[in-house]
Amino acid sequence: MTNKAAGNANGIQDPNHVTAFRRLKALVGLYTAVSVLTFAGLVAYRDSSSVTQPVWVRISIVAVSSLILFALTLRASRGSRGAFRRVRILSTVMLAAIVVIVSLPGTFPVWMRIEQGVCGVFLLGVVAISNGRRLRAGFAR
Repeated sequence: MTNKAAGNANGIQDPNHVTAFRRLKALVGLYTAVSVLTFAGLVAYRDSSSVTQPVWVRISIVAVSSLILFALTLRASRGSRGAFRRVRILSTVMLAAIVVIVSLPGTFPVWMRIEQGVCGVFLLGVVAISNGRRLRAGFAR
């Protein structure tokens, strides 16, 4: 079954699903942009005292995972059940990790906790939309 046929079979052409995926792509795109720009900022300010090894590790993981999430969202919008399931799982796991990062006192610099909070808001929208009953029904077997 081609992606186009899978999309039709999964009900992805439904106007509600098209709107939901438009929102998902926008939210994931914003999350990816913030993550990649933050990584670029780390490179630019790599000699700063607030750019520690844990910051490098966390921001690098976030940047890479945001790109993966973006690619999965695009595939899911074309009807891929597996990609949709991965979007739901990955966005939930990343949101949980962000909650931990933001809530741990003193572990990371304030600027990073703010950046992660912004990313968390975008991911909260992704989790809410992707776990909505109507959108999930479009991918039900």
